[in-house]
Amino acid sequence: MIFCVEDDSGIRNLMLYTLNASGFEAKGFPDSQEFWEAVKEEEPEMVLLDVMLPGEDGITILKKLRSDAATAHIPVIMASAKGTEFDKVTGLDLGADDYLAKPFGMMEMVSRIKSVLRRTAPKETPVIKMGIIELNTGKHTVSVDGKAVALTLKEYDLLCLMMKNRGLVFTREQLLNKIWGQSFIGETRTVDVHIGTLRTKLGKAGGYVETVRGVGYKMEETP
Repeated sequence: MIFCVEDDSGIRNLMLYTLNASGFEAKGFPDSQEFWEAVKEEEPEMVLLDVMLPGEDGITILKKLRSDAATAHIPVIMASAKGTEFDKVTGLDLGADDYLAKPFGMMEMVSRIKSVLRRTAPKETPVIKMGIIELNTGKHTVSVDGKAVALTLKEYDLLCLMMKNRGLVFTREQLLNKIWGQSFIGETRTVDVHIGTLRTKLGKAGGYVETVRGVGYKMEETP
């Protein structure tokens, strides 16, 4: 998911159209208030951030993103009018990953996005461990205390997602979208059933999957 923070609705809509047509998921925001509200609900894969915004400007938003451990790793591409070298230098010095000078072409934007995503992609280790659970993404296997555990594909995907995001709370709707896909027609009860069978199969490690009352589920290593 790419978040586009741009106050000009015409430019913002064109960016969103181009990104969706290029195979990306994207959401647009006219100002910092709507942007920060969205970040609380979903972590973007990248942020396209205009410097000149009403209220809180792009430089201030970038500072906040980089100063918070929860968002410091998110790639950011800044955008500003040509000739504003100060904005460009300031943005890059504060940790922006790239810079686009307005007016920029949509294909240039897509090319820069792909380049930054390749450069900033985390080097994933095949084995993820949490307490007595070991998940091997290369072999697609799971073990608890050294003993193999047979999971269905959806159970494995749920476990993998939550182990990669330990401590992060997922709502039932988020889990449905991420694991079953947005086209899935069904109820959030589906998530509860799969969480229940996953806990059972994990045995003494089933308690790692915690219910957050009124919200959803998360994974934490328990003593």
